[in-house]
Order: sequence, then structure tokens, then C-alpha cells
Amino acid sequence: MRAAARRVTAAEAIAAIPDGATVAVGGFVGAGHPEMLTAALEHRFLETGTPRNLTLYYCAGQGDRAGRGLNHLAHRGLLRRVIGGHWNLAPRLGALALANEIEAYNFPQGVLSVLLRETAAKRPGLITRVGLNTFIDPAQDGGRLNARTTEPLVERLELDGEIWLRYKPVPIHVGLIRATTADARGNLTMEHEGLIGEILPIAQAAKNHGGIVIAQVERIDDTLTDPKAVRVPGILVDYVVVSGGDQHDQTFGEAFCGDFITRRPDAFELPPLPFSERKLIAQRALQEIRDGDVVNLGIGLPEGVAMVAAETGRLGTFTLTVESGPIGGVPASGLNFGCSHFPEAIIDQPSQFDFYDGGGLDIAVLGAVEVDAAGSVNVTSFADRFAGVGGFVNIAQSARRLVFCLTLRADGLEVAREDGRLTIVREGRHAKFVRRLQQVCFHGPTAFERGQEVLYVTERAVFELTAEGLRLKELSPGVDLKSQVLDQIEFCLP
Repeated sequence: MRAAARRVTAAEAIAAIPDGATVAVGGFVGAGHPEMLTAALEHRFLETGTPRNLTLYYCAGQGDRAGRGLNHLAHRGLLRRVIGGHWNLAPRLGALALANEIEAYNFPQGVLSVLLRETAAKRPGLITRVGLNTFIDPAQDGGRLNARTTEPLVERLELDGEIWLRYKPVPIHVGLIRATTADARGNLTMEHEGLIGEILPIAQAAKNHGGIVIAQVERIDDTLTDPKAVRVPGILVDYVVVSGGDQHDQTFGEAFCGDFITRRPDAFELPPLPFSERKLIAQRALQEIRDGDVVNLGIGLPEGVAMVAAETGRLGTFTLTVESGPIGGVPASGLNFGCSHFPEAIIDQPSQFDFYDGGGLDIAVLGAVEVDAAGSVNVTSFADRFAGVGGFVNIAQSARRLVFCLTLRADGLEVAREDGRLTIVREGRHAKFVRRLQQVCFHGPTAFERGQEVLYVTERAVFELTAEGLRLKELSPGVDLKSQVLDQIEFCLP
């Protein structure tokens, strides 16, 4: 008879992690992150110096930009290598990478989540076009973030006369996952979680490579009656740690599941967006969304699109989705990002990216740090930190139509509008349209070749992607073309 999963303390479970293991951690910002387990891992290392030289594998960024989430693991000696989709929420990890103290890779979030399934099945990795002609392509940096990182984990292949990328499988030895309820045999359900994430492929990958799975749950309930509600079967779970609600917040912000989930999304009230350059950009971007569209909104400026849609009564005319799995409703922001208010459905993250990668998004509205003359975009690289691409690369390469939202210049920009005419009250100090990108996260020429319709919306002008690169499409009334547009960008337009 199969033995039941062992119910142990967090300290006892973490003690089973060997030196040199590859540890996969589930979660998205704070949702689904096993905070009790990562905190216990940090405590054990600081107390005993073990385990050492771990490889950390995670798909979505997990942290609060302070001490929670994957920030717990940012210690010299604890980690040897980090393979992650987004770094900005765990600045302590980024500091180790910047100091060249760990090997550091940044791959697309969707690639990493689907690659777990390939690893679990012991297939030869993930073959995809996601990342071609970006810094993730081995023709550029291969996703490697510092000089210490040398091993190639992605390669180019030619299949049927076309170029593809193969992301190599990463054997998982330890899975740290979170659910709501476990029964006596370790079967896990997620009724109080804000998302599903990638906990099943993490568990399958670990077990199929002879590893262990540690599950943090809120409670034990021996009366699970619906086998279809089980997200991870007990045959995959070695240790169950019961939190009792401690370190088990639904997100690092607030709760998002419960009876109110059945309310209609148009019953949710978003605050009005005050006038600013952000509102001007959101209003113009909203014009590109058609009734019935399936949509993804990025973080930052694109979040204003939902607020403007709510003000104008359009929020219920299209379907908002989040790469973590929610479909419908209104995406949450800040430390709640990854969840949605009143979604119609929540699917697992790898399946959501399957849908995205296959062209399921009618339109995506995304942010941008820098844009060059070719229409290529940087969203990750800053002088003092690694932000990471997250789901950006998958989404930007797969959406049929694409809108990038950014101000023409940054840092100190102030605008006003009167009688329909825009005034630049104070110009931004830094250019956003630059001669050379710090990193290529979206490649304009490749996007044009694959037939994407791409716009770049600013507060004063709209540009479009053409065969020659960027071209001016619209100019806001009141804006002087030469002094306030052409002289404020670092390259010449065709």
C-alpha cells in the first residue's frame, strides 16, 4: 500500500534538501508562493550553512521588492545559479547577479513554465521561436546576465528550413509548491488560491528526476470528495507542511478568491484616472482594442487602459486575460499582480502560454523602457538592476496586434491640455527613443516579417512599425513636430 505523504514542520521538510540540488519554486509575485518554505530555507542556511550551491528555477517573479518571496534565498553560498523569468521583485537576487557572485539567466516566463512539462516528460527540451533575435537568442547573449554565466542553455536549430530555439531541459530535484488543502494521502486542492500557476509540472518534474516535492498547505482535510478538484495528486507529494494560515496570504497585497468571484466584472469599480500623460496614452491605446477582443495588458502604463475603459463603459466589451491564468474580470496590480478581480475562469499558467503562443491574443498593450529606430524594444535592462522579461517576450511575439505605451521622454515630464490642444509644460530629461538599446527584448524587423501590426503610443505622437522601421502616424494637436518630437528623439525618422 502506498505510504501517505509525511506531515512535517517546515524546518523538517527543508532539512531534506541536499547540497547542489535544483530547486523549483512556484508562485507569481506573492500569489501561490510558499512563503513559509522559502523563509525556512533561509533560516536553515543562516543557522547551519546548508544546503549549499543550489540552482534556483522559477517562472514568474516572486517577491515584494524587499524581504519576502525569493529574496529569502539571496545569500552567498546558498545559491550557485539562478534561472528565472523576472528579477525585479527580488532585488537581493539581482544584486548577487550584478556582483557576479552567482550564475544568472533570464528566460521568458512562458518558456520556463512550459519547459517544466518537457522536463517532466524527459523530452529534449522546448523548441519554440519565442526569444529569436532578442538578447535571449544565443546569437546575442543567450539569456546570460553576467560574465560568470557561461554555460549555454539555449541553442539555435534549423527545422524544415526555419530557425528555432531549443531551450534545454533542466532536471528538477526539489519542488516547493503551495496549495490550500491536503488530504491524508497528500492530494492537493487550491480552492483559496488566487491562481493555479505551474505546481503540477513542478511536482511531476521533481518526481520523475528522483527528487522530492514539499507542499505548503493551509489545512488538512480528510474529506476531499471531488477528485477533479485535485491539482496535484498525492503520488507526487513527499512532505506536507501545514501553515494554519501563517505565511499563507493569498497575495502579498490582498485576497482575491471567495464568493464574490461570481459577480460580473462590470460591477467592479475602478477609480477614475486623473489627467496626466498616463491618461492620454491609455485613452489612445484603448482606441486600438475592438469589441470582442481577447486582451493582455502589461504592468505600468498599460494598466491605465482598464481604468479608462471603465470610465467610458467599455470594460465589458472585451476580455482581459493575465499570463498567470485568469481569464475575464479585471487584472489586479502592484503586489496583487497575477490575480484578477472577478475572473470568469482561472487556468494553469503553462496552458495560458500555450494559448498565447499559438496566437490566441487579439491584442496586447505593453510598456517599454526604450525604443530604437527599427522599432525594437527594451523592457528589462537598467543601469543598476536586472528587471527581467517575465511574460513580455511570449506576449509581444504572439499577439496579432501590439501597442507599446511609453512617454516620449521620461523623468520630470509634465503636460497640460486645453481646448483639445496639448502643451508640454516641462520636458522630460531622458530620451526614450534611443539610438541603441541596452537589450533587445522585442525585435521590430522580425515582428514586421511575421505580419504583426505594431503601434508605439506616446502622450504627443503615435508611431507605427513599417519595413523601414518607425514612422510617425499621428501628432497631437498643439504639438510642434520639429522641436517637441523630432528634436526629442535620438534618431531620424524615414
